[in-house]
Amino acid sequence: MRRRTGLAIAGGAVLAWGEWLNWRWSRTLVGNSEGATEAVVVLGFRNPQPTANFVNRRRVRAGMRSVAAGREHDTCVIFSGGATTRGASEAQLMADYAHTVSAFGGTVLLEEKSATTWENVTNVIPLLEDVDRIKIASQPAHALKARAYLRRQRPDLAGKLVRAGDYRPGEWIAAKPLLALYGLWTLRNLRADERSP
Repeated sequence: MRRRTGLAIAGGAVLAWGEWLNWRWSRTLVGNSEGATEAVVVLGFRNPQPTANFVNRRRVRAGMRSVAAGREHDTCVIFSGGATTRGASEAQLMADYAHTVSAFGGTVLLEEKSATTWENVTNVIPLLEDVDRIKIASQPAHALKARAYLRRQRPDLAGKLVRAGDYRPGEWIAAKPLLALYGLWTLRNLRADERSP
């Protein structure tokens, strides 16, 4: 009985740790920028098949729920990611999937040359110049990495970063400890001031 109780407590602690870390990353390097116009940047993930894979579908849903209520016509959704095979780009596959899950009526743009997160950020910068608010949608750790890269490349634009809808309490709770471990590995090269809320 004690062993089961101990395992249950340890399991709960691991789930809580994964939840907390993803929550924390979703609130790091963001501010409270105001303004009428916003851009939601949805970052792609390796996608060799002809339709959006599981990871990209999840990112699209996070991106679409990042569009502020009542601001659809003032929002531009940017799908970013190049082709990983000879087929369509990640950006195109995500945009196609977005049409099946959302009746979004705002502007949709595709950035189809990027192969890395650094390139995603570099290549969307020209599309972000004139907006008041910027949201980056992905998994919380990956979105944080992109926000850090934007801060390095264009500190003036980084001041426009606000929270996206990529974190929801309890969503994918069993996977969050694994996402947290992977996130710690992918964020290992960020400076301490880039990892703290």
